[in-house]
Amino acid sequence: MSGVTCCLRFPGQLNCDLRKIAVNLVPFPRLHFFMTGFAPLTSRGSQQYRALTVPELTQQMFDAKNMMCAADPRHGRYLTAAALFRGRMSTKEVDEQMLNVQNKNSSYFVEWIPNNIKASVCDIPPKGLKMAVAFAGNSTAIQEMFKRVAEYFTAMFRRKAPPLVHRRGYGRDGIYRG
Repeated sequence: MSGVTCCLRFPGQLNCDLRKIAVNLVPFPRLHFFMTGFAPLTSRGSQQYRALTVPELTQQMFDAKNMMCAADPRHGRYLTAAALFRGRMSTKEVDEQMLNVQNKNSSYFVEWIPNNIKASVCDIPPKGLKMAVAFAGNSTAIQEMFKRVAEYFTAMFRRKAPPLVHRRGYGRDGIYRG
């Protein structure tokens, strides 16, 4: 997720830093469950045959297939979101697209946090791509993943399965016992 720190590593607009991202993504201290994403998720070889636009990137960014965790954002609501675009593109176009997404999909965003989407642009694209976007969203859809992990834990606990850390590993003498 180097896209989140690109504003620190490359010269460009001063519209993004880590403190601003953290403050904007966490509306209240107990509401801090992030889902990250990246677009485009294509092979580098196929990238040369397809010209991406800001609207396509924005659409892909909110797609469940582009999230880095197995949770569908359509099953929850976004509290806040941050999009960090990289590549040559207009800041005005990015802001318009983000506003457009929020207006079209208003049912997926909470109404009690106004202006809950932030976007920034870094002019230097990732290696091998012309433009890309890193995404961090504070969404209630992350509950799917937490429920799944809790179910796996409960099933293992009922079977009295020992933790894998203790089942295999190195003994006191440093010999691997696997």
